[in-house]
Amino acid sequence: MRTHAEIVSLADAVADLVNDGDTVALEGFTHLIPVAAGHEIIRQRRRDLTLVRMTPDIIYDQLIGAGCARRLIFSWGGNPGVGSLHRFRKAVQAQALEIEEHSHAGMANRYVAAASGLPFAVLRGYNGTSLPEHTDTIKPITCPFTGEVLTAVPALDLDVAVIHAQQADRQGNVQLWGLTGIQKEAVLGAKRSLVTVEEIVDELRPRPNGVVLPRWVVSRVAEVPGGARPSYAQDYYDRDNEAYRAWDAISKDDDRFAAWLATTRAARSRRGEQSPRGRFSQEATT
Repeated sequence: MRTHAEIVSLADAVADLVNDGDTVALEGFTHLIPVAAGHEIIRQRRRDLTLVRMTPDIIYDQLIGAGCARRLIFSWGGNPGVGSLHRFRKAVQAQALEIEEHSHAGMANRYVAAASGLPFAVLRGYNGTSLPEHTDTIKPITCPFTGEVLTAVPALDLDVAVIHAQQADRQGNVQLWGLTGIQKEAVLGAKRSLVTVEEIVDELRPRPNGVVLPRWVVSRVAEVPGGARPSYAQDYYDRDNEAYRAWDAISKDDDRFAAWLATTRAARSRRGEQSPRGRFSQEATT
């Protein structure tokens, strides 16, 4: 068992943990989305990734558009409050991206199964839907006690889980609070994990409904203030709604997206930088 997670730069963490061909989850539900880490994966030109997320939004649109992804495992995809993910749509229509679609409940149970060290999860949620007809990883299973036909889904086999949190201490213990999703289970079920945080503190103070990830389940911690923007980090900054709207225009247009991608790849990976001027959507304002 590791005595503590290693605290490194974001660039070093991605270089150490994320390899071409890996299965990678960047998790966060509306809140604490690891956008800066996604941009660093783009800058390091990772390829052939299987991307996993319950609700892929604009950072996955960017990763897909940048050519990082070969496959996507998900349950819903869109630009929240705005509309479609245009790079995602374009890749699917061009048959350049494989997709594996599940329900929210199915994805959540797959994360929990992985975190629990189980090979699969069982639920009723797919009964009466057409998803089993289109997704090979949804299978019927008969309860040995009641004879009821249920549905089994395999545990997610993650190489890397990436999340964002508010704080870590100097030993690598991590704390996040507010609206959380499946971040804890993603980290516990992955072979390796990266947590970007708003700040490194001397001591973690207990928070109502706070989630603490102990240092021995985390591989790397990187201090990246603003690392979730344009999503929000409770007690640090609000959601940048204009950035989501601006992305819609950029992602629709091939030339504007190419310009955004070139600028993002050229950006230096220094602490706290998400993209030039700290905001991925700056191209829309120029």
